[in-house]
Amino acid sequence: MNELHGKRILVTGGTGYIGSHTCVALMQAGCQVTVVDNLSNSSPVVLDRIAKIAGRAPGVVEGDVRDRESMTRLLGEGTDAVIHFAGLKAVGESVAEPLRYYDCNVSGAVALFAAMATTGVKTLIFSSSATVYGEPASVPVTEDFPIRPANPYGRCKRMVEETLTDLHRSDAAWRIGCLRYFNPVGAHESGLIGEAPLGVPNNLMPYVAQVAAGQRETVLVFGNDYPTRDGTGVRDYIHVMDLAEGHLAALRHLNDNPGLLTLNLGTGRGHSVLEVIDAFSRACGRRIPYRIVERRPGDVAEYWADPSQANRLLAWTARRDLLAMCGDTWRWQCSLGNS
Repeated sequence: MNELHGKRILVTGGTGYIGSHTCVALMQAGCQVTVVDNLSNSSPVVLDRIAKIAGRAPGVVEGDVRDRESMTRLLGEGTDAVIHFAGLKAVGESVAEPLRYYDCNVSGAVALFAAMATTGVKTLIFSSSATVYGEPASVPVTEDFPIRPANPYGRCKRMVEETLTDLHRSDAAWRIGCLRYFNPVGAHESGLIGEAPLGVPNNLMPYVAQVAAGQRETVLVFGNDYPTRDGTGVRDYIHVMDLAEGHLAALRHLNDNPGLLTLNLGTGRGHSVLEVIDAFSRACGRRIPYRIVERRPGDVAEYWADPSQANRLLAWTARRDLLAMCGDTWRWQCSLGNS
């Protein structure tokens, strides 16, 4: 049943938010996991917590995917597949520092793929993003929507996807999955790992969690005059463990099916900002103050996935609802203290 058991998986960026949860899911499926991470935006403490949840520690190499020689050496030690998460991920920062983003996210990916080609490791899951779609003309968003990212972060994802398309076209032996995430939220149900943003959170859920914990005064709701059911922006929030399980499902699929796979990973349901605040309030048992302010430029009214391709091809579906996402986030927030 578990064709992943014993597979040797290299996870780049494995101490990050989505990477750490995916490491847990891989190890619980019996995979031999090695994490490579330069720890520029995460803590080595995460590795101990992964070990506590999974019952054993992953292999760890502190390194940078841009170092092609060291990646070649590492892959040459024995790897069946790579899951590539490593990269910078703040949209606003990418606008301010585009060269840094292209260097890390595009050059780093190319160096990694070259090392894979050199060592004959040709199974890869790439952590892409719904930002490649830019501002969609309608919802739900399907994989054949126009690709027109609106910022350097999204353009990096598009460039890497295009690189992988060309790579597969040049050598059909590659097995590649490009997974376009919508809005990952939540934390492992143990409360041991979760999203730990540095400074002011860019994303709604950790911001709401910090307000609930008393670390911030109020949630700013950017606009309540959108053409949505309550006037606030609607997004497709997906539990990070559902996302992690989607990576395992993609690996299983690629195990049996060579080719290039590009799929949306989302729930197919949208939740508004006010619905998230209400659900979080129910999950934590506290009132969460919020204030309506002006819309932010560039925000779209509604944005959610059509995940039916992933549902069909991978036999995968997002199972956890909004209340579970909020409850697990709150458990993680409480584990950080200050609550």
